[in-house]
Amino acid sequence: MTLTDLADAIEQLLVERNLRRMAELRPALTPGYTLRAAKILEEANTVLIGTGFPVADTFETDGPLGAIALYQALERLGKTCHLACADPLAGALSDDFCVLKLQAFDIAQGRAEAQKNLALLQPDVVVSIERPGLAADDRYYNMRGEDISPRCAVFDYYLTLATCPSVAIGDGGNEIGMGKLNAQVGALDIHAAATTCDELLVADVSNWGAYALVAVLQALSDTPLLRYVTHHDTLRYLSERGSVDGVTRENTLTEDGLPIEAGADLLDQLHRLVSQLDRTKEYATP
Repeated sequence: MTLTDLADAIEQLLVERNLRRMAELRPALTPGYTLRAAKILEEANTVLIGTGFPVADTFETDGPLGAIALYQALERLGKTCHLACADPLAGALSDDFCVLKLQAFDIAQGRAEAQKNLALLQPDVVVSIERPGLAADDRYYNMRGEDISPRCAVFDYYLTLATCPSVAIGDGGNEIGMGKLNAQVGALDIHAAATTCDELLVADVSNWGAYALVAVLQALSDTPLLRYVTHHDTLRYLSERGSVDGVTRENTLTEDGLPIEAGADLLDQLHRLVSQLDRTKEYATP
């Protein structure tokens, strides 16, 4: 299996369940997006990762789980990482991670905050994992169509104003980055996000898109990274700090209504795929 084959297999795996019609969006993306995104991360020194979707006055498990896995993998590769999120997630993570607290809940203020922090941090890539994205009317909506703007700190401008590449992961259409597939997402029964990105990953669960990036980074660097993804422990860590499932809105060890075993099984499949990589071949980047 070549790197190109690996990327294709992973991209298929990520939308296998087609829970929110991401398998229908995938053909609109140029194949190899997981590989291109991983290469951007591999070449970066400083990475800014935004995450955290507000649910029931707290944060959901989908997003932070994958963001933490990617953060830790990148640190193992010698990168400097920052997790960008708003309270209560920012407070929950600040003791254990380098956190950039998002404080602007107004679009104009959000733009100014992004300009200031981008100049300060000078990231080489900005990543968004399950962050709500501004719709065409400059409001934020959840999957139920509820306007959640008052509870959403603005992260969109960190991607749109950045001079570096941007990567986004989404699983429903209302997340930052989905504007890249504006026509296709517009056909879904959702208030679609208009904010775009350079490389978009679609997945049944956004966390799994982050796991996929860790898998491809392992393949690129020949460094064992997946073995350090602590799916169960990190889910418990988040639960102890007040997370809820984004679908059920309950404090359970689940992601988008799926049992903890679903994410663990996805990780096992990524392990198996990466183990099939043939390093004796010369690889061509798609």
